[in-house]
Amino acid sequence: MKASEMRKMSVSELNEKLKELKDELFKLRFQQAINQLENPMRISAVKKDIARVFTVLRDIELNGKDA
Repeated sequence: MKASEMRKMSVSELNEKLKELKDELFKLRFQQAINQLENPMRISAVKKDIARVFTVLRDIELNGKDA
């Protein structure tokens, strides 16, 4: 998901998205531990999405929704 798409979301939607991404990352790490992970690059992609959500949330916190 792109940062521009995330900026259009509300804070509650971003928090829900963050929860989903963290859950997905947990599942991917579990699959990797038992050698059933098909696409190992998905872990880094999810980590980057989590970082994007945190960045957008911090931007909203500092500048407000309309900035």
